Amino acid sequence: MPRPSQTLLSRAIIARAALELLEEHGAEALKMRTIAERLGVKGASLYHHIASKEDLLDAVAELINDEIDLGPLADPGGAEGITAYAHGYRRVYLRYPHMIPLVARHRVSSAKALRGYDALLAALIRYGCTPAEAAEAAAALDNLVLGSALETFTAGFTGTPGEYRPRYPALAASLDAAGALPGGLAGLDSRGFDLGVRLLLRGLAERAQP
Repeated sequence: MPRPSQTLLSRAIIARAALELLEEHGAEALKMRTIAERLGVKGASLYHHIASKEDLLDAVAELINDEIDLGPLADPGGAEGITAYAHGYRRVYLRYPHMIPLVARHRVSSAKALRGYDALLAALIRYGCTPAEAAEAAAALDNLVLGSALETFTAGFTGTPGEYRPRYPALAASLDAAGALPGGLAGLDSRGFDLGVRLLLRGLAERAQP
């Protein structure tokens, strides 16, 4: 019997199928048997490429990390490059929100992820941080990115500003004012994230001054 001309399985193919299942059906679907069914193969064949559930999460994280552009971190200007990187990082995880709770507590082991953190920390040190401050800033940036990608502030308010005004006047006034800005309420989460990054970088710059 002739051998197939194409490889039916690979680590990347399995990880892509797992990521698709995760985003379509949530973490409950992330099982080797379900992934095998999606790919039309026997479950045991997956273990030639993926050793365990932890290894599967590593492979999925590798796919996602491949989409994060590290180029802006090479910008010697500092703040602009870090800001561009942060927005790119957030855009990637906005596409994969179901992965956030899994990756948030998962080990950082892939070469791509480690290179990413190394590049970010180097950029923060060039920006004027001490190594300890750079670590704190990277942790804060992770919290900003993953938190804002997982939870939307705006979607929590289902009423109109007018409905809130009688009992919650400050909330109503703020939502009204935010809705009048370019991008309206739909852009509030993105603007809030941008503000958080800018305030973080401004605070770091002020701390770096003698």
